[in-house]
Amino acid sequence: MRIDKFLWCVRYYKTRTIATEACKKGHIKINGQVAKPSREVFPTDKIELRKNQINYQLTVNDIPASRLGAKLVDIYRTDTTPKEAFEAQELLKFSKDYYRKKGVGRPTKKDRRDIDEFYETDDED
Repeated sequence: MRIDKFLWCVRYYKTRTIATEACKKGHIKINGQVAKPSREVFPTDKIELRKNQINYQLTVNDIPASRLGAKLVDIYRTDTTPKEAFEAQELLKFSKDYYRKKGVGRPTKKDRRDIDEFYETDDED
């Protein structure tokens, strides 16, 4: 089975087109080598996949006949992604929540209160 079809079947990508584009961009490796979309996948192959800034690592157990339900995916692949990859994603998400570029938009209420508090402490000195 083709790698793009396999990743679509085991629900890593919503469409085959998106899976094909990921292959063309070099986000997918099979046994350490960058894979083209038409590359065949066999049982025991190791797949490295970069999606949403997480490097997933998979082992192919078997080849499905067609797209699977979410509950049946674990029969055909083993996910060996380290937990640190997901923890790093959580930290990145928290850091983005509190960051706002300088000069972009109006200050929020919290920003405004912080600014007022800063100026009040200077006047008291």
